[in-house]
Amino acid sequence: MNIEALAGLDEERVDHRFKGLPPDADGLTVGALAAQRRNLFTGGFTTPVLTLSAERLAHNLELMETYTVRHGLAFAPHGKTSMAPRLFRRQLDRGAWGITLALPHQVRVAREFGVRRIFLANEVVDPAALRWFAAELAADPSFRLVCYVDSVRGVELMDAALRGAARPLDVVVELAAGPGARTGVRTEAECAAVADAVAAAPTLRLVGVAGYEGEVPEADPERVRAYLRRLLSLAAGFDGAGRFRGAEEIVVSAGGSAWFDAVADVFAEIPELSLPVLKLLRSGAYVSHDDGRYREVTPFNRVPGEGTLEPAFRLWAQVVSRPSAEQAFANAGKRDAAYDLDLPVAQVVRRDGVERPATGVTITGLSDQHTWLSTAPEADLRVGDWIGLGLSHPCTSFDKWPLIPVTEADGTVAEYVRTFF
Repeated sequence: MNIEALAGLDEERVDHRFKGLPPDADGLTVGALAAQRRNLFTGGFTTPVLTLSAERLAHNLELMETYTVRHGLAFAPHGKTSMAPRLFRRQLDRGAWGITLALPHQVRVAREFGVRRIFLANEVVDPAALRWFAAELAADPSFRLVCYVDSVRGVELMDAALRGAARPLDVVVELAAGPGARTGVRTEAECAAVADAVAAAPTLRLVGVAGYEGEVPEADPERVRAYLRRLLSLAAGFDGAGRFRGAEEIVVSAGGSAWFDAVADVFAEIPELSLPVLKLLRSGAYVSHDDGRYREVTPFNRVPGEGTLEPAFRLWAQVVSRPSAEQAFANAGKRDAAYDLDLPVAQVVRRDGVERPATGVTITGLSDQHTWLSTAPEADLRVGDWIGLGLSHPCTSFDKWPLIPVTEADGTVAEYVRTFF
């Protein structure tokens, strides 16, 4: 990665743009503030403030590195989950093949920080974006970009925009996860038509197949594995028909954060093909994990011998109203907490430096700037208490916080993660 660009993140000035940071830190660089190693609870931070656990973050990174090596998978974690260059680097340093992204502006962020391999899990038909891709590929021979295609029309638009490009754009045909699924080609016959269109486009090169098993309708282990075997069969059929002529390897890619155990199992069945196979896993939510959806469906729950991911996020808010014995309100809301899948969960209460479980406290709703708390008789909650919330769905947690403190177990803030959404 671009070390100078990463170092430049430490030179950014702390100011009003960054929620939760100490007001008396205004004007300091991020690096200087990190060097002070302030304590989250006594160092002037204001609520609400989102934090990442340093220990849990390191644990999750190490666990997935070990997992992918054990199963012989290349790894391109989905960077849209965090859009944090420092986390990109930590994943690449742990052996990740590259970074998966979803949109052209995300590719621009990754390239600004020197990411050399990008898997773009989306079809791009915007001419301006495609011309920018072509310029990046021409300027940097070490840069590799692999992009989805899922329609003949899309291939035609891509080819028209890329005419005159110095290098062809590598593409993979996306196989849809089933009727009513999200994007992707619905049938194998249509996949062949898209592959034929790629072969006729001098600006594109077919290098593999891909899909997203998280969109399998009524997903269960059998249905997910059946879909993934369709993906393998498509790759083998394309290879037998000579469709990967000119490629250096065959890319077969899948893997969200809910079914990567099935991906590992089925990808182990890939037959010998005419070229080396890059078995590319794309799970990204593992970095922070969560206290909601992914905690419930993590593959490690199904295969506990593989290890356990740990939720790394905690959103700290403060109780600002206690209108009755049955109700309280904290000062975090929809602009601070992910809520698109599940509501946050009250985990701990902190008062006078002492932390205890949030017994009897239940979150029932979010307003723009408030968390609605239902309090049972055993709930000991006062105005001024800090309350730590567990969050669901990391994708929409990172995008609400442009600068996130990374805290050690005692509350010391060791570093800051800058996000770009």
